[in-house]
Amino acid sequence: MDALDLPQLLALSAAIGWASGVRLYLVVLLTGLAGYLGWVPLPNGLQMLAHPVVIAASGFMVFIEFFADKIPGLDSLWDMVHTVIRIPAGAALAASVFGADHALMAVVAALLGGSFAATAHVAKSTTRAAINTSPEPFSNVGASLVEDGLVPASLWLAVAHPFVFLLLFLAVLALSVWLIRKSWRFLRALFSRLARIFSGKPDPGVTPAFGAPRREDRQI
Repeated sequence: MDALDLPQLLALSAAIGWASGVRLYLVVLLTGLAGYLGWVPLPNGLQMLAHPVVIAASGFMVFIEFFADKIPGLDSLWDMVHTVIRIPAGAALAASVFGADHALMAVVAALLGGSFAATAHVAKSTTRAAINTSPEPFSNVGASLVEDGLVPASLWLAVAHPFVFLLLFLAVLALSVWLIRKSWRFLRALFSRLARIFSGKPDPGVTPAFGAPRREDRQI
C-alpha cells in the first residue's frame, strides 16, 4: 500500500486535530484500527496507535464515552474534565502525522491541530450545555449521535478525498465559530437570569439558543 501523499497528510492532520476536540478516544481507536487492519498506511508517528494495547484501551474509553455523552448534565461534566485532555492530545496527534522527520511541519501541525481541537471542543461543550437547558433528552442524544458520525466521516474523507475534506473543513470551522457565539450568548443570558432570580428581581426570561426570538424580544 502506497504511503500517504502531502495533501492526505495535511488533511489527516487537520481531521485528527479537529476530531480530537469532539471524540478523542474514537479518533485514537479508529486510527489505530485502520493501521492495524492495513486499511491505511499510518505515518511513523501514528503507528503506536495500532498497538493492540492502545486499541483495547481506547476501545474501552469509547464505550464509556458513548454512554456518558448522551446523559444530560453528565455530558457537560465529561466535557469539562476533558478540556485539559482533548486539546493537548489533538495537538500531539496532529504533529505525529509528520513526526520527527519533518520537524517544521510537525510544529506547525501541533499549533494548528491544538487550535482546531480547541475550536471543536468549545463549540461542542457550549452547544451541548445550551441544549441541556431543554427538558427533553432527545435533542441531546441526537446531537451526540451526529458527533459520533462526524468523526469517522471526517477521518475517512481526509484520506480518501483530501481536497474535498479541506473545503468542507473550512465550512465546519465557520459553523463552529457561529455555534460558539450563539451558545455563549444564550448561556450568558441564562446566567444573568439566574442571578436576577436569586437576587429577588423580576424574571426577564431567556430566548432559546437555537429557536425563534420571542415577540417581546423582537419589539425591543
